[in-house]
Amino acid sequence: MPFQATAAVPRRAVTPAAFVRGVVAAYARYGRDAAEALARSQVPADLLRSADGRVTAAQFEALAGHAMRELDDEALGWFSRRLPWGTYGMLCRASITAPNLEVALKRWCRHHRILTEDVLFELSVDRDTAVIRLREQRDLGPLREFCLVTLLRYVLGFSCWAVDSAIALRAAEFPHGEPRHVSVYPTIFCKNVRFDAERAGITFDKHYLALPLKRSPSDLDNMLKGALRLTVLPYRRDRLMVERIRRVLRSARGRILTADDVASELALSTRTMHRRLHDEATSLRALKEEAKLELAREALMRGRTPIKRIAEIAGFRNEKSFSRAFRNWTGASPREFRTKYR
Repeated sequence: MPFQATAAVPRRAVTPAAFVRGVVAAYARYGRDAAEALARSQVPADLLRSADGRVTAAQFEALAGHAMRELDDEALGWFSRRLPWGTYGMLCRASITAPNLEVALKRWCRHHRILTEDVLFELSVDRDTAVIRLREQRDLGPLREFCLVTLLRYVLGFSCWAVDSAIALRAAEFPHGEPRHVSVYPTIFCKNVRFDAERAGITFDKHYLALPLKRSPSDLDNMLKGALRLTVLPYRRDRLMVERIRRVLRSARGRILTADDVASELALSTRTMHRRLHDEATSLRALKEEAKLELAREALMRGRTPIKRIAEIAGFRNEKSFSRAFRNWTGASPREFRTKYR
């Protein structure tokens, strides 16, 4: 199933040779020769013997797409039955009319079971996070890693495209050991990756589930003509980035957070966080000021908490600097504001 990226795609080679060998193994399962597919994709045959080799997203896209069509199996030999070309496109169509991402993912989990019960998708939601897990119902053998990685990239890629937003993962985990090409996992998923877990899964902020789907069936027709990009994130723009930072800052309650602290909470580099905030026409400084004002106003309107304590909650070092800043924000001192709004 092809997913087309809307952001610029890195041209450097990042897809590991192990995944190329996974495609070649599919040819072997069906008694076919992969030589022509490798040649058409400009993937040198000697790469198959390389422990650390890489191919570009475009090369892997061409190879996997050709294999899926030629073998008529979008699962590339993972499952006990073939999934004919177009199968995952039908799964997309079953999900695209959902009102929001949560409903779309629930449909994906339910309808994927119609395709195969060898691996089941499960969505769970708790207080802050959502988790998509894979439950293996059969031994996937040597193709296990390739299968699990690809299935999670399928659902993540579709979700990002459907809501027109990057979905920043908090964590990803896999039941197999750490592979030799572990360095590619932050590109495919996120920095926080754990191996030897009970199941494969990805974790993200549950608020993404409320995002409405932005795509129409005609948009889907065009998307399905695009390219399979397994190893690159399809979007840079995160529609929840600003709100996620607001929640981090609100929860600090007196702790002075540096840019590195906030970026770490988001599982991003500091540079990436600043760049994305710039794209959203704001800054961390502005969001910090906003969070301080909100915390101060809530505390002043809620009760008789001493001004000095409110200054601490809002992240100020002393009452004097807090009073000066509050007057700049509202035109009134903290005491005047409390008297007026209580």
